[in-house]
Amino acid sequence: MPYRSHDNQHRHNSQLGVGGSFWGHSPPPISERVLDAIPGFLVWFALIFSIICAIFFPRFLLFLATLLTLYSAGRFLFAAYANQLGLKQIRQWEARDWRKHYETQRNKQSLEWDAVQHVVIIPNYNEPIDILRRTLDSLKQQCEADTRMTIVLAMEAGEDACVEKAETLQSEYAQYFKHFHFTVHPRGLPGEMQCKSANEAWAARWIKRKLVDKLGYTIEHILVTTMDADTQWHPQHFFALTALFALNENRHQHFWQAPIRYHGNIWDINPLLRIINAYATAFELAYLAAPQWKAMPMSSYSLSLKLLHDSNYWDGDVIADEWHMFIKAYFVRGGDVEVEKVMLPFLADATTGKSLVEEMREKYLQTLRHAWGSKEIGYMMGKILDHPEVPRRPALRMLLRVSHDILLAGAGWVILTVGSQLPVILHPEIAPFNPLDITANPSNAASIIGTGLLASPLWLALTAAILITVLLAIVFWFQDVQVRPPRTHPQTMTERLWTLLSFPLMPLLMLIVLAIPVIQAQTRLLLGKPLKFRVSKKV
Repeated sequence: MPYRSHDNQHRHNSQLGVGGSFWGHSPPPISERVLDAIPGFLVWFALIFSIICAIFFPRFLLFLATLLTLYSAGRFLFAAYANQLGLKQIRQWEARDWRKHYETQRNKQSLEWDAVQHVVIIPNYNEPIDILRRTLDSLKQQCEADTRMTIVLAMEAGEDACVEKAETLQSEYAQYFKHFHFTVHPRGLPGEMQCKSANEAWAARWIKRKLVDKLGYTIEHILVTTMDADTQWHPQHFFALTALFALNENRHQHFWQAPIRYHGNIWDINPLLRIINAYATAFELAYLAAPQWKAMPMSSYSLSLKLLHDSNYWDGDVIADEWHMFIKAYFVRGGDVEVEKVMLPFLADATTGKSLVEEMREKYLQTLRHAWGSKEIGYMMGKILDHPEVPRRPALRMLLRVSHDILLAGAGWVILTVGSQLPVILHPEIAPFNPLDITANPSNAASIIGTGLLASPLWLALTAAILITVLLAIVFWFQDVQVRPPRTHPQTMTERLWTLLSFPLMPLLMLIVLAIPVIQAQTRLLLGKPLKFRVSKKV
């Protein structure tokens, strides 16, 4: 059977330091517990600060909310441009002959094409076998999969009959790949939780021993791809990845990331929530396409086995593994690690449910799990303190990148929403117009609103920013529609109605399924309450 016994693997993990200090070999001067609490502390500080300002300094709070709203609108505007740029880059990458590109770009530092080997780790837990079949069907169609691709199905011992499932898939698909193995991650190992990070680390260590230590493969020539079980790769992804890895002189200082499209089951989710997935897809592509924005690994990504091994693999007690692994490798390499884009989008499934309420609940819980990545602010700060040899300026820029999205989604949302509503509730006189005047004279409503906004530059800026954000959400939706896969069923009138409602309701939807779960996760971190890893429902 292609995995070690519990006792032997436990001893091996102990030698490698699994389950040891979260921070590394030497503890930082500030405890992990305090650093983890920073995002939650800022959320509640922002709330208390906003309430006090709404009572005593309403115009100042409104000014802060307006600045944040304008900044958010600016990000949306830039993301729309970068998304369009990314769509153009995708068309260029799809038209490229990657073997010819390799031959024209290669030099003395390049690897031979045939030297590159791919290890694809598929962590999964209670995943329907049909989804895994769909994933393996996508992988077997990759160029040269039978000569350079090793599949590792990373199963969890907590799943009943996981071995039988893996053996079934192995018998069906082994012929299409160079190697096909599966591992079973035991439950209850010291310092671990049952999560993707622990599972993929177990699988990566096993395949390193199998390929490098036993079969004699060169570790410097192996590229590891870890993926969600529902990922469907672009048909040219690994063809391009082979060229990019072979050509890159700093191949052991890079992660490779492709843009995500949440289109794997796009026609199975409620139309009201498709705009949320369009928003997420747009920003993921924008981060990769825009040279001014720093991309981070997300969902499914690649790195060399050497970098992974030198970084002591994924930590077994981390729920949001992508950023954590990147930060860990960043400090192992002295701050010299980058994300290289692979502009060939892959498909991922969005959360689903039997009803709209259940679907929103699943999306909420997925965001809650993703928001556990708020720990990375504290982790990054601890690493900076623990590694004074790493250049401070780029490390602080990295901290700013890690903190930006986390704090904007938490404390930023509090100031934006409370700051734009509470001052008017407590001080109606600062509103640009009186709603009673509109009620009394509805025919002149537009004139009353327009005159009031023009007389108040602050309110005019706030209103303009909100309108820009809503309009750009529609732009994201149109950009997303252009690249969606063909419909699986005709559009109904109910579906059209939900789609139309999604545009004006987008701010409310983002508050419910994005902002609130982020604030909940950060509050749990503040209070020291752990979160149990939970697989999102996508079928």
